[in-house]
Amino acid sequence: MKSILINSLCFLLAFSACQPKPFTQLTPESYQRMLEEKGGEVIDVRTPEEFAAGHLAGARLSDWRSGDFATEMQQWDKSKTYYLYCASGNRSGQALEKMKEAGFQKVYNLGAYPALKQAGVAVEAP
Repeated sequence: MKSILINSLCFLLAFSACQPKPFTQLTPESYQRMLEEKGGEVIDVRTPEEFAAGHLAGARLSDWRSGDFATEMQQWDKSKTYYLYCASGNRSGQALEKMKEAGFQKVYNLGAYPALKQAGVAVEAP
């Protein structure tokens, strides 16, 4: 009986170690897998000009620099999963921290749009 409990505990610990933690950066592969399995909202925090030049498929624009992001996120469902990205990962990292402070539970930073595009993540281009 003791060995069954120990084996079960080891399995649970190993399984949980494989799951990305909320408020972390995801690789393009992890993002694609999580979006397919769990869904969620993809948020582009770049400027409207950057967004118009190309963005991830299904992404919604919420411009960090203009202040739109801070206003818009107040209307979002805090129980949903959110995937943030920008041009370099800096603005999306700041946005992630803002969401974390506001009580969002599942927010991931995807980093830089050029790297995501180069990795083969689906994009919508003009």
